[in-house]
Amino acid sequence: MIFEEKTIESERLYEGKILNLRRDRVTTRSGESYREIVEHGGGIVIIGITDDGMIPMVRQYRKAAESAVLEIPAGKLEAGEDPLEAAGRELKEETGYTAERVRYLMGGYSSIGYSTEMLRFYLAEGLTAGETNFDDGEAIDVEEYTADELFSMVMGGDIIDQKTMVAVFLARELMKSCHS
Repeated sequence: MIFEEKTIESERLYEGKILNLRRDRVTTRSGESYREIVEHGGGIVIIGITDDGMIPMVRQYRKAAESAVLEIPAGKLEAGEDPLEAAGRELKEETGYTAERVRYLMGGYSSIGYSTEMLRFYLAEGLTAGETNFDDGEAIDVEEYTADELFSMVMGGDIIDQKTMVAVFLARELMKSCHS
């Protein structure tokens, strides 16, 4: 039987621009315990596929990894922002592409053990190239790959970002189903 933890009290430990941190005292099967929770407004992940089957990717330095990382275009949701509109906005900002069609694929928590961040995955098709519009402080290289190339990079350990791994698996399956 699953035991549902109830929050007894909650304390805000940190409030930041991108995330907050709280500590909850909760009931457990054996009494009480604490849970540290990262509060995050969620994000969107965009799998763009060009008419010739290429997937635009972004490479940027990530301080947490202390290296330049190849990622699928993604971004955080602003408070009250429509996720579908955010997907189109982030695709344009990071890759320069605009899409004729954007559709929701799936969603899931990035790290359910301690974070409220929900990532929503979108497919963008009918892409038209244009100019990027990076956020202040962003330095991004745009690169394009096939789904098979990206899959090989995931399996070879060259792609280390989890949301990108999920997006690559989704893209590969979507490309297979289009050619079946």
